[in-house]
Amino acid sequence: MSIPSDLRFTKSHEWIRVEGDEWVVGITDFAQKQLGDLTFVELPGEGDAVEAESDIVVVESVKAASDVYAVASGEITGANDGLEMSPELINSDPYGEGWIYRIKPADASLDGFLTAEQYGEIAPDA
Repeated sequence: MSIPSDLRFTKSHEWIRVEGDEWVVGITDFAQKQLGDLTFVELPGEGDAVEAESDIVVVESVKAASDVYAVASGEITGANDGLEMSPELINSDPYGEGWIYRIKPADASLDGFLTAEQYGEIAPDA
């Protein structure tokens, strides 16, 4: 799966899609491959205030549990409830139906996030 060029990325393998004043966030194809088949996702609550780089989501797989981090400080505006019944959506469509949460960032600057090309350099098998 190629790395979508319209997204931004973190070094901890989260992706960001800007939609108006909100960001949609998920984990990358590289990250889901490292985890293996996902069996459970603990989602953040709508309205939760979060701090950048704090762990706000837990994804569990047959291999391990892993944290997903807040990409920015701000307010959670939604979560993908479909993942509660079908966490494997992250495996099958990490950049689409497998999104995890929406956030209204306190600072909407994308400075400091990686482009698709830069992310491909740190996750060459992505």
